[in-house]
Amino acid sequence: MFLRRPPAVVGQRSVVVLVLICRRRSAVCGHFMSEIVIKVENLSKQYRIGAREGYRTFRETLVDAVKAPLQGLSTVFNRRSTVGGRSSGDDTIWALKDVSFEVKQGEVVGIIGRNGAGKSTLLKILSRITEPTEGRVELRGRVGSLLEVGTGFHPELTGHENIYLYGAILGMDRWEITRKFDEIVAFAEIEKFIDTPVKKYSSGMYMRLAFAVAAHLEPEILLVDEVLAVGDAPFQKKCMGKMNTVAGQGRTVIFVSHNMTAVGSLCSRVLLLSEGTKLKDGISKSVINRYLESNYTSSVTKSLRNRSDRVGNGSIRVVEIRIGTLHSPMCGYWVTGEDAIADLTYQCSGERPYRNVEAAIGLYRTDQTPLLYMGTKVVCREIESVRGSGAFRCHIRRLPLEPGRYAMTTEIKQKGVIVDLIDTAVWIDVAEGDYYGTGVIWPFGGFLCDYTWSVLTPELTREPIDIPASTPKSMESEVR
Repeated sequence: MFLRRPPAVVGQRSVVVLVLICRRRSAVCGHFMSEIVIKVENLSKQYRIGAREGYRTFRETLVDAVKAPLQGLSTVFNRRSTVGGRSSGDDTIWALKDVSFEVKQGEVVGIIGRNGAGKSTLLKILSRITEPTEGRVELRGRVGSLLEVGTGFHPELTGHENIYLYGAILGMDRWEITRKFDEIVAFAEIEKFIDTPVKKYSSGMYMRLAFAVAAHLEPEILLVDEVLAVGDAPFQKKCMGKMNTVAGQGRTVIFVSHNMTAVGSLCSRVLLLSEGTKLKDGISKSVINRYLESNYTSSVTKSLRNRSDRVGNGSIRVVEIRIGTLHSPMCGYWVTGEDAIADLTYQCSGERPYRNVEAAIGLYRTDQTPLLYMGTKVVCREIESVRGSGAFRCHIRRLPLEPGRYAMTTEIKQKGVIVDLIDTAVWIDVAEGDYYGTGVIWPFGGFLCDYTWSVLTPELTREPIDIPASTPKSMESEVR
């Protein structure tokens, strides 16, 4: 069945509203996996700043028609004119501008960008909460959305009643909702409070029930905004697993988040928005790297030539630091769980060689709490000889630091004596990464590590049952 609304003419623009194509859900097969379920064409949404939209009376319309006959009927009947006769030329902002993309059935697509990029506006249009100013959207299938905590819930109704209410909004029969009811309650972990009005729920309980209902009532398209940030780490992991299951059943997931760890773990494809426009659409790792680079481009390299707060005689000096990852040495930041690179460019005084040289870096929290010391002498022998200029490279395997900002101190020694020491030589930003391969990081004290858990059985002769978390790897430093 096709449901269409005719274009609404606003001024000189033609606003094409959403076209919803409903169909009966079919079994997943190769044919349907290639089917386009979301098609967005030149989508734009404009808001006016400092103006309130309102309704116009018939009398106001007639008066305006007499006062300004030359403006034409298109202006007179423009529903965007505000109450009180304010001009329609108020300052405007485009929350979205000419955004186009397609999503196939079964895809899990992430949408990322800074605050104000247009991510939530896009989901509201896809959810049919608001209409676009320009452009066209086609949706094929039933849409379930989780955009804000408690969206679709009535605060005076109990959790039990709201489950049936939300299911009815999705167009489900009562027997379909009843069939899923116990599973929804168990997933949300609120069995004791299911008959309590949801207005008495905490934000975490609200979110758990809302996600459980949206994910279990089998929408063909699931839209999820940043609300998962309300939940604790175990429930976030549970939600990630459920969204993977939903995608594995051939349904489509659109996921908006600032958590790059979760996006990289869940999504195979990512859209990057900036100021309402689409900057990049592609493989998740590539797009996430582009987004991170745009946030940290100011600290790609740091010149230390003019630093006067050095300690040592300066016979060998660090004159520049370059920060990056193994796959992107010039990106200017580190990523949790990825190989990190720090290149220290040095300059020797005179032309003679310097023997028995050591290089080291130290990492500190913002409160100057020491975290790591990584020196060449710790992992290998002293550097036999350096002269002129060159670079020392420190290679940290699977960076074990939580996301945040850290200070780096540089140190050069010759024959055990400090010849160059710079305290807080550079500040380093560490971006979110999927250290454990689960999409979840539990911030606790600044450090992460590889570990496994085992179940010890009463029979001492039996081998422990391993529960692997990730493949252990070591951290090393290299000198180039």
